[in-house]
Amino acid sequence: MVVCSVLIPIVYPDPYIMDVMTGIFIYGMLGIGLNIVVGYCGLLDLGYSAFYASGAYVTALLMVNFHVSFWISLIAAGIVSGILGLIIGAPTLRLRSDYLAIVTLGFGEIIRITATNLSWTGGPNGIYAIPKPSIGAFQFTTKTDLYYLGFVLLILILIVASKLGKSRVGRAWMFIREDESAAQAIGVNLVRYKLLAYLLGAICGGIAGSFYAVKMSVINPESFTFMQSVNILMVVILGGRGRNTGVLLGAVILIALPEFLRSFDEWRLVIYAAALLVLMIFRPQGLMGVKYNKPKKKGKEEEEGLLDLVNTQERKDFV
Repeated sequence: MVVCSVLIPIVYPDPYIMDVMTGIFIYGMLGIGLNIVVGYCGLLDLGYSAFYASGAYVTALLMVNFHVSFWISLIAAGIVSGILGLIIGAPTLRLRSDYLAIVTLGFGEIIRITATNLSWTGGPNGIYAIPKPSIGAFQFTTKTDLYYLGFVLLILILIVASKLGKSRVGRAWMFIREDESAAQAIGVNLVRYKLLAYLLGAICGGIAGSFYAVKMSVINPESFTFMQSVNILMVVILGGRGRNTGVLLGAVILIALPEFLRSFDEWRLVIYAAALLVLMIFRPQGLMGVKYNKPKKKGKEEEEGLLDLVNTQERKDFV
């Protein structure tokens, strides 16, 4: 997949294809960030577009009003989005399921409405004439340049998220996702690891928003609505929660499939919706998700194995 992505601009340098692929990269970054929260840690977030918006607005404001370089604004976007992730994460540590979804949804709408009503964010019109990134004398002006920039950012986020998922932190998130009470019983610090999931997920969203701002050169609040959060969540669910490769596949389906069906005119969205419905019926765990079946009854050996796990040295690592 990596080799194909690198060769596409060389073999088939069509601007339309470049634009669609860049959109896939953006949703891939967003999906990986949300996958940390939803897929790894099991926390439902319906306001993820808030971090996407914060990253875009931080970059736009710094580059347009203060003439800061893209690379510094990219870091600033990640930091600000991470702080917002901690702000929304701290009050929701004791919430679960529907209550958590409602709070995160409200947070996303607060960010959008705030951006709409503040004068220094451009109000409903947003911010225009956002400069393109540059390295020395070279400027990322063409669609191919932005394509490769988005591809590099996606790969970096993918590597970091994959390493985290296989680390001790990833195992702690997995325990929290499966059973918070059991995770706490074996020494997992719920507060620490939940906040870490919100922080890292928000940073990924901020980076994606920063890249989106320079790609489009204009942003406004209507780009970060509740439906945007739903689309990002759909990327995670389609591909399979907890699987970064599945998230990338979900991004491809969400962005490329409607474009592929464009020749069907008014039937395009009907076919697309029907395909998603069939997928959810026959693959509810996602295209690359692993179906999890709980054992009906634990035998004596399983209970002894669980006790051994609680008493291992690994238990101390999570305190």
